[in-house]
Amino acid sequence: MKFIYLLLLLAIFFKCNTKSDSASNTICVRNVNLVDPENGLIKNQNLYIKDHLIYKLKNSSQDVVPKNIFIIEGEGLYVMPGLWDAHVHFAYIEELAPAMFDLFLLNGITSVRDTGGKIGFVKKWQNRSKQNPEHTPRVMIAGPLLDGEPNVYDGSDDQHPELSVGLEDQAAVIDQVNLLDSIGVDLLKAYEMLTPEQFSTIIRIANEKDLKVTGHIPLTMDVISASNEGLHSMEHMRNLEISCASNWEELLSNRRKLLAQGKDKNGAILRTNIHNTQRPEAISNYSEDVADQVLQTLKKNDTWQIPTLTLNTLFSRRYFDQYAWTEYYKYLPDSIEQEWNKNSIELAKMEVSDFRKTYDEWNKSMFNKIYEKDISIMAGTDTPIAYLTPGLSLHEELLAFADAGMNNEDVLKTATINPAIYFGLEHKLGRIKVDYIADLILLTENPLENISNTRKTEKVFKNGKEIDLDALRTKLEGMK
Repeated sequence: MKFIYLLLLLAIFFKCNTKSDSASNTICVRNVNLVDPENGLIKNQNLYIKDHLIYKLKNSSQDVVPKNIFIIEGEGLYVMPGLWDAHVHFAYIEELAPAMFDLFLLNGITSVRDTGGKIGFVKKWQNRSKQNPEHTPRVMIAGPLLDGEPNVYDGSDDQHPELSVGLEDQAAVIDQVNLLDSIGVDLLKAYEMLTPEQFSTIIRIANEKDLKVTGHIPLTMDVISASNEGLHSMEHMRNLEISCASNWEELLSNRRKLLAQGKDKNGAILRTNIHNTQRPEAISNYSEDVADQVLQTLKKNDTWQIPTLTLNTLFSRRYFDQYAWTEYYKYLPDSIEQEWNKNSIELAKMEVSDFRKTYDEWNKSMFNKIYEKDISIMAGTDTPIAYLTPGLSLHEELLAFADAGMNNEDVLKTATINPAIYFGLEHKLGRIKVDYIADLILLTENPLENISNTRKTEKVFKNGKEIDLDALRTKLEGMK
């Protein structure tokens, strides 16, 4: 009997200690306003974080927080899911890559999607993220751009570092896709110099391996054909305009001839020449009827869009000519800070052509048409291309969406729940719900009222742990 009594005492002791330990590992953000991408604003809630998850949500007027729980006062503040930048390039400026994790977190970006770079380089950053999930953003990778020959990003100059592989035939396509799958990429990215046959092979093998394919529409194809083939998402709305012209078939035929004639030319120069030749003609021959057929196809096939609207309209948005933008360059390595400051000044002096102004307006208008068609959209920036500072540029992209006509709740979805859906993570990421991963941002102002309030960051949580933002700033300044 004494033995049984002792066992009961021990059981009670360990049970009580377990509760105490559990409580001591719990954080409560008390009396905070929730901003959920699906449910909108829910006021005056106690949000509990335990381990790496949202543990409990309670109305603050009906909940008493236990004394042994660490409390963060949330009165007057707003908590929302951590943000995604769905189009980044760690390998575009390799010298900048070591600072990118901290720049993302400093701006509340807790997940990123790398859309092109040498596989060894981008895999290294993904591995570092997986090894330290509480202090780094989540990283999804595509590996190198899968391009035809001549390939565009071949390392031939600073503007075209080696982000791609040039695939000469079908066998090369098969070998490369199998290699990337064996290494563990999360998606594939098809590029502009592929043949239709190569593109089709990439889609077929990717489907067999349950990998999504994103990319630019190959110059040998039109948007409808690529979407019908099974392209899962389009980056930059690239080459959409040349498929929305009344003479799109003529343009396609001419492109194929130019590509055949340019087989021995530099890929970047050849592509630029084709863009410069065909874009003005396509815009001047834009057809609402043709565009409507294209957009209906994208909707039918659920071909997602990552518009990179800030990049596409840089000469009208002119972020590079704003003090608040260039002042942020102070967090970049010295050599990059100096180069970006110099180049931003020169870019601001450039005279903008009439066509460039027209093309910027076309991009904003097309974005709005895509939104009105309810085609799925993710927010991505293309950082660090075009002086788009990692982290800060995502907030500019969200503002560009709002300026183009998207309502603020839908803007937030493009950088929270939508990327989670894209990667099949919607049941554990991208919302303020119990048992969801606690990647969170605490803001001083409501982003549903003004989307620029996503910049007003008070705290950031990654995987349930608070990030020391002051320490990140000090670290970035110390890296210079």
